[in-house]
Amino acid sequence: MTALELIDIIRDSGMRSGLRLLLLSTLVVLISACATNKQEEVLPEKTYYENARQAMNSGNFNEAEQNLDALETYYPFGRYAEQAQLDLIYARYQNLDLEGARAAADRFLRLNPQSDHADYALYMRGLASYNLDIGLAARYFPIDVAARDPGEQMQSFRDFSELLNRYPDSPYVADARQRMIAIRNRMAELEIHAARYYIKRQAYVAANNRSRYVVENYPSSPSVEEALVIMIETYQFLDLKKAARDSIALLRTNFPDSDALNEDGEFVADLLKEENRSLTNVVTFGLMGDE
Repeated sequence: MTALELIDIIRDSGMRSGLRLLLLSTLVVLISACATNKQEEVLPEKTYYENARQAMNSGNFNEAEQNLDALETYYPFGRYAEQAQLDLIYARYQNLDLEGARAAADRFLRLNPQSDHADYALYMRGLASYNLDIGLAARYFPIDVAARDPGEQMQSFRDFSELLNRYPDSPYVADARQRMIAIRNRMAELEIHAARYYIKRQAYVAANNRSRYVVENYPSSPSVEEALVIMIETYQFLDLKKAARDSIALLRTNFPDSDALNEDGEFVADLLKEENRSLTNVVTFGLMGDE
């Protein structure tokens, strides 16, 4: 007798409606449980692993992730456990689940601190953070990376720095080092972005501080030339003649072909618009004075 036939018998029986409803509900639950158990049939450990590898080789990272998750769930201490954890980092990264990739890398490092592949997990954790700031939208829309919050970039820098310190001979060091340079350049661009904003707000002291920070902390970044130009102009506006002369000399020495210098090496840039503003207005970033 099938389940459907049993349901028909209960439904057509003369028993009271309340009891009939209870029996029908119980039967439905039992049938659902049986169906669920069928769907959740546990496969052999090797099958999950081979399915995951085949899926990754064919570029189906969704399916790979499902098999790797199942492998971790049912065989957390099996023979493929460590490799499955590594593959899960990669599958999530390729699946654009950057936070998930970072979480998987964190878990691997926590469970396998002495692993020969710890450098890979550390590198992938940094790589996930490196791309997390930009996000998926930046792949299709012109987003100014320098204007974004640098939090994830700094985390990425720390991860790559740890990789260089702990595993200097790792094959991932060269790429990590290049990405650290790129992060520093982004940090410098962020400071310049802020300096430009302060210039628009006529907050020249703040603009000077931001540009000076670039010169002092990111001396090899491409943003240094613009930082020096902003420093010079804000020093001149604030009537700090010696500081302006020293900055011009620095610009002339390091960027002799700068557009901010004429043929005689004299500073000619004009970024700031001269305005008759009180000292109070300048110091308070335009919030007080000269209303």
